[in-house]
Amino acid sequence: MISENINQPVSFIFLIFLSISLCFADNNSVQQENADREFVVGVLYWSMNIPGQVAMRQGLEQEADRINNEAIHAGIAKVELIPNVAGDGIDGMENQIIQMKKMIELGVDLIIVQPTDIAALKDALQQANAAGIPVVAYDQHILGGELTSFITSDNYQAGFLDGEYVAANFPAEKKIRIVLVEYPHVSSTVSRVDGFIDALETYKQSFQIIKTYSAVEPIGGKKAGIQILNDFPDKGSIDVIFSVNDGGGLAVINELEAADRYEIFFASVDGDPVSVENIKRGGISRIDSAQFCGELGAEAMRISYQVLLGNEVKEEVLVPVFPITRETVDLYHGWSAPIPKPFKKPWYSNTPVWSGKPLNMDDQ
Repeated sequence: MISENINQPVSFIFLIFLSISLCFADNNSVQQENADREFVVGVLYWSMNIPGQVAMRQGLEQEADRINNEAIHAGIAKVELIPNVAGDGIDGMENQIIQMKKMIELGVDLIIVQPTDIAALKDALQQANAAGIPVVAYDQHILGGELTSFITSDNYQAGFLDGEYVAANFPAEKKIRIVLVEYPHVSSTVSRVDGFIDALETYKQSFQIIKTYSAVEPIGGKKAGIQILNDFPDKGSIDVIFSVNDGGGLAVINELEAADRYEIFFASVDGDPVSVENIKRGGISRIDSAQFCGELGAEAMRISYQVLLGNEVKEEVLVPVFPITRETVDLYHGWSAPIPKPFKKPWYSNTPVWSGKPLNMDDQ
C-alpha cells in the first residue's frame, strides 16, 4: 500500500513533464517551420533609368533585408523577392504585362508593382485577383481590378507646392506663359499637373499654357528640351516650365542652360540630387518638390509583409513631399533621409506651415 501510494504521484508528475516536453517540441517544430518558410514575392519595377525609381527600389530591397533579419531572430517567415524591370516607353508597358502574368503563373504569394501605365495592367490585375494573389502597387495606380494597397507620394501636393511657389514669385495680374512637360500615362504625373494648375487658380494667378510636351526620362527630356528651344527661340517668350519629374526635367534643363535661357522659372518634382545642386548654385531650377523615394519603397515592402502575415493594412497611403527652394534647400537631406520637421514657408501661402506628417487618403 505504501509503495502504491508513492508511485501514483511519481507517475502523474512524469506524465505532466512528458506533456510539457511534447508541447515545447511541437512549438519548436512550428517555429522552425515558420523560420524555414519564405514568402515568394514578385516585384515589378518600372525603370532603372529614372534615379528616383532606383532609390525606391533600394528602399524596398533594404527593407526586405531588414524584415528577413528580424524574421530569423523571431522565428517567422522570411521573404524572397523575384525582381523584374519593365523598362521605358511602350516596350516597357508590354514587358510589364508579360512579367506580371508570369508571376501569376508561378503562383507567387504576393505581387508588388510600380506600374508603367495606369491602364495597361488592368487585365493582369484582374487575373491576379481571380488567382487570389494580393497585389500592392506603389508610386502609380492601376485602373480596373482590386489593389490590396496603394502607396504613393502625395503627388497632388507636389504639384500644388510648385504652383504655390510660382504664384508667390509673380504678380497675380501678370499672365504668365507656361510650358508643361507632362506624362499622362500614369496617375502620379497626372495628379502633379492637377495640383499645379489648382494652386495657380487658388492664388488667382493669371496664366496661359502655351504648349505641352511629353517626357519622364532622359532621352524624352532631351528631345523635349530641343523642341522647346525650336518652338520658343526668343528669350522672354516663356515665363515658367513645369516638369512632372526630374527624370525628363533635368535633360530639359541641360538644353535650356546650354542655350543661356536662365530667364525661365523652372519647377519640377522628384528631388533628384542633381536638381538639388542646381537650386543651390542658383541655376534655372527654382523649386523641386522632392519625394522621399527610399521611404516610399520601404513602406511598400512593409505593407506587403503585413499582408503576407494576414494583418489588415490601409488601402491607400500617402507619403509627403518636400518643397526644395533656395530658401529651404538646407532642410532637405536626400531621398533616403528622415522626413524633416515642420517649418514655416518663407513665401506667401494659405497654409504657412509645411508638415511632413504622412497622410492616408481617408484622412483628407
